[in-house]
Amino acid sequence: MNVWLLSLLGALGALSSARPPSSRSRFAARISGAGLDVSLRLLVRPRWLPKTPIHVLICVADHYEPLSQDADALRGVTRVRHWAEIYPRLFGRFRDSDGRPPRHTFFFPAEEYAPGLVDPLAELCRAGFGEVEIHLHHHNDTAENLRRTLDAFKKTLAEQHGLLSRDPTGAVRYAFIHGNWALCNSRPGGMGCGVDHELTVLVETGCFVDMTFPSAPVANQPPIINRIYYARDLPGRGASHEAGTPIGQRPPEPDELLLIQGPLGFDWSNRKWGMLPRLENGCLQESQPPDAGHRLDNWVRACVHVPNRPEWRFVKLHCHGATEDAHATLLGEPMVRFHEELARRAERDPNFQYHYVTAREMHNLAKAAEAGFRGARR
Repeated sequence: MNVWLLSLLGALGALSSARPPSSRSRFAARISGAGLDVSLRLLVRPRWLPKTPIHVLICVADHYEPLSQDADALRGVTRVRHWAEIYPRLFGRFRDSDGRPPRHTFFFPAEEYAPGLVDPLAELCRAGFGEVEIHLHHHNDTAENLRRTLDAFKKTLAEQHGLLSRDPTGAVRYAFIHGNWALCNSRPGGMGCGVDHELTVLVETGCFVDMTFPSAPVANQPPIINRIYYARDLPGRGASHEAGTPIGQRPPEPDELLLIQGPLGFDWSNRKWGMLPRLENGCLQESQPPDAGHRLDNWVRACVHVPNRPEWRFVKLHCHGATEDAHATLLGEPMVRFHEELARRAERDPNFQYHYVTAREMHNLAKAAEAGFRGARR
């Protein structure tokens, strides 16, 4: 089945790599309405998929911020070069069920752009180890300035670095993660955004998917969890992504943006004081290392999928991988062990297959599943 993923990515005029391979909700604090609904759904322990073939699509969406922690330009370049050097050395030997190596999606912040910070990532991506997409932190912004910022940054990434995607018409497209999880002005008091109608700007500037959430335990966790869905701006309010239409329910409208969420639930195998389950939010960091055992089980149990393809489980993980304190986990033994465990699990279980995908590829697979594409069979 080594053509499974490749056949899907070519379906439906899917987005192609530019240079292949070259009023707010409050999580747990609001005790009524949608907040209670989220809390109750999190308390339900989902069941494991029956013993039938399953495909786990793994996307690591990195809020990649080389200048964070007050780093200067030299330190930022050192961080990026470290990734470009170490990643292929550590992970180049691993292959998924399609024979492809691990792939990392670097959501690069527009406000940190400098050519020397992006060039090493572009080389890493051209070697087949991932793709670069757009990340943005902004505050007290306007729709007009946001549009200018996104248009300028996508043009820079595409024309100067050969990055981002193009649709069948040749238009540049991009995936997006909002800084501080403040999509559509959803943080308390309007912090970290300022643009209520952000979804419209994203769609009109070429965004094809948002991968901001989950944000729990941050206060603006939306009431929709563990879903792939479409949302559009709602008149007179921000946080429009708190309402939406599940993928596959009807054809999307031109002004709707696809959102793919990562897993969110409780980890019943990791309990505080031996009683209370801890939060599982798909984060990869020192205190939450990757694990192809119980954490992978939790990610799959979250059941993020397209309704007519329940055996395709979309596992969007997130991290802040640029800084040195993340390297030991993401560029060290924990991640090496994760890939080793995935391979062993697939060897032991013929019903388990796993696929390393970028944000663009995960979007393409969701759209292919929505259209009923079934992929190749053995």
